[in-house]
Amino acid sequence: MVPHDEGGGLMRLDLLCDPVDGLDEALAAVDGFDDALVGGLLRPGPREAAGLTGIADAVAGTPLASRVAEAAERAAAGTAGEDHLVALAGARVALFGSVHDALVARVAEVTGRPRAEEPEAVGGDTVPAAPLYAAARGWLADLARAGWRGLDHELVAQAAPVVAAMLPDAALRRSATLLDGFAAELAASCPGATLERVPVRRWADLWSRGTLLTLPGASAAPPAAGATGRLLPLGVDVQEHATAVQAQVHAVFEPADGGVPRLVRASVSAPKPDTVVGAGLWQLLRPRMSLLGAVGEGRAMQLDAMPLSAGGDLVWDDARARTGEAAAAFTSARVALPAAAAFPVAPLDRHPAGIAVPVLLEGYAGTTDEDGTVVLEIAGRRLAVDTHRVPAAGPLTPEAVVSSGACLGLLRWDAGEFLLQPLAVERTVRKKAVTVHAGAWAGGTTDKAGVRAEKAATDAVTVLRERAGKLLRK
Repeated sequence: MVPHDEGGGLMRLDLLCDPVDGLDEALAAVDGFDDALVGGLLRPGPREAAGLTGIADAVAGTPLASRVAEAAERAAAGTAGEDHLVALAGARVALFGSVHDALVARVAEVTGRPRAEEPEAVGGDTVPAAPLYAAARGWLADLARAGWRGLDHELVAQAAPVVAAMLPDAALRRSATLLDGFAAELAASCPGATLERVPVRRWADLWSRGTLLTLPGASAAPPAAGATGRLLPLGVDVQEHATAVQAQVHAVFEPADGGVPRLVRASVSAPKPDTVVGAGLWQLLRPRMSLLGAVGEGRAMQLDAMPLSAGGDLVWDDARARTGEAAAAFTSARVALPAAAAFPVAPLDRHPAGIAVPVLLEGYAGTTDEDGTVVLEIAGRRLAVDTHRVPAAGPLTPEAVVSSGACLGLLRWDAGEFLLQPLAVERTVRKKAVTVHAGAWAGGTTDKAGVRAEKAATDAVTVLRERAGKLLRK
C-alpha cells in the first residue's frame, strides 16, 4: 500500500490471492507436453500421447489449432518431422505467453499503473543464415525424439559444430549462446538414463525457445532508441552463479521531453572465480558500469542519448551518463513509480518466470512462519517474501524485512503464487528511520561487514591474478 498523501494509491493486494481464469488449465497442458519430452517422441507411449493431445486441445480455439493438432497426431504416432516439432514448440511458448499476459494484467490491476502497449512488428533475418538455423533445428529435433532420458554424449556433442559456426555472426549470437549453454548443461547430465531428477520445465523452456529462435525473424528486434533524461534508481537485483555474476538495476526513467515516465533496467555482468563471493562481487562489476556508484550513493543519473531497447533495457555506456542530484529510492518509489509505464515484452520473452515488477508496500506487519518463510500481512492478506533472492553482497537480511515498515521490491510469480523479492526496506532503529538496501555496497562501503568481505575478495583476486600471470609467463 502507498498512502494517497504521499503521491500513491491503494495497492489491491487482495487481488494477488484471487485465482486467474484458465491459468491452471494452461499450466497443466504445458506440464503434460513437458512430461512427453522426458521419455522422448521417437516411440511415445500412452502417457506421452496424452500430453501431446492436451497441448493441442489447449490451443484449439486459436490460429495455431490445425497445425498443432496435426503435429500432435504425428508426434503421438512417432512420425513427427521438424515442422511438426516447431509447431508444438510454438504452442508451448504461446501458452506460457498467455499465462504471462494474464499475470501481468493482474499485476497492473493490483498496482493501478499504466499497462504496456503491444510490441511493434519487425522484419525477418537474412536468408544466408538459413542453413545454420536448419542445422540447429535438426539437433533440437533429435533431442526431442530421444527425450531427456535418452541423452548421451554423442547426441549432445552434435551441437558443437553448429554453435561454432553461428558464434562469429553477431546476428546469430543470441541463438548460439542459448544452444551452447543448453548443450553444456545437457552434457553435464549425461547419460540421461541415470539422472535422479530431470529439470523438466527448465529443459523444455530451453528446447522450445531454442527451436523458435531457429526460425528466421524470431530474434529480430527494433533498433535501440536514444534515451535522454533523468534516471531514478530503485534497487539492484543480484544474480550469482559459480562462474558469473550479474547486477540488474531497476529504475524509473523520466524523459527530458516530458514524456511518460518508464520502468527500465540496466544490467552489467562479469565472469568470476567461485572463490569471489559476497561483497567481493562488486569489485568485478563496478569498473564496468558507473551506475552502480550512483546506486550506492543514492543519486540520480542524467542520460544523454543512452541506447534503450524496445523492451526497456538500457544498453549502458558510461560516456552517455553523469551522476546527478541526490535521489532516495523510497522517495522515487512514492513520487515517480505510480505513474511509470512498463515497456512491451517481446513474444518470445513472455514467460511467467520473467515477471519482475517494482512495487512499494507499506502498512504491513512482518512475520516469520514455522518453516522460516517471511510473510508480510496486509489487511488480512499474506504475501510471501522470497528471501532466497536477497544477495549476500549487501546488508539487507530477512530479519530486516520482518522488522521493517516499508518495503521496495520486485513482484514475481513462482510455483503458482506471487512472491515479493525485497530490494530495500525502511525500518526504525533506536527511534531513527533507517533505510537498508540490497545494493547498498554497490559503489563501495564503510560498513564493517562489507569492508571485511571486500578485503577477503581483494586478497582472493590478487592471488588468482598472480597465478594466472605465472601460467601465462610459462
